[in-house]
Amino acid sequence: GGGDRIKGYRAPDYLLTGMLGYGVAATAFSGLAIVLVIRRETGVLKRLRATPLPAHVYITAVLLTSLIAFAIEAVFLIALGMLMFDAVFPKSVASVVVALLLGGATFAVLGIGVSGLVRRAEGASAVITALYLPLSFISGAFFSQQHFPIWLKKIADVLPLTYFIDLMGAVMLRGVQLWDRPEDVAVIAAWGLVGAVLARRFFRWVPYEG
Repeated sequence: GGGDRIKGYRAPDYLLTGMLGYGVAATAFSGLAIVLVIRRETGVLKRLRATPLPAHVYITAVLLTSLIAFAIEAVFLIALGMLMFDAVFPKSVASVVVALLLGGATFAVLGIGVSGLVRRAEGASAVITALYLPLSFISGAFFSQQHFPIWLKKIADVLPLTYFIDLMGAVMLRGVQLWDRPEDVAVIAAWGLVGAVLARRFFRWVPYEG
């Protein structure tokens, strides 16, 4: 109920930040990675590569599309949380917007990187879901990590989604400014760089099969 508290926040408020975390993993990471694997293995990316369209323009368009989809989802979730569960209106709107963009961009780039590691279109959804669903649970998207065993907390402490959810809690619910959370921002951005390295190394335009 509204009186329950998680990590010091009202339960509906905490769960809203958790659902934003789950949304960024499901939309920007999982959704994008699955689409790219299917487009690659069905020859769509190969045909695109043969056109005059520069590669960076297509990748930028894919990233922007993913960010727009996540932004719409985030607005819907925040509005729904306020209407249905009396969640608070974000206290620092500018910081919330930048945090959402940072998280969306990081997970989208990770999605592009991971897409190159999945070889078959048929198994893409299962493989990528097997990555992001445990990630969401361990990172505290659905409940607090306080009762986790120590080894699981140590895993959570390096995951980008843990820091994104913490950052969203700080800027949305406490009105903290983005620059007052340098550790969260740095870890999320560092994972974005990991995604960029993976994308540069493993992203493919041509199918693995055929």
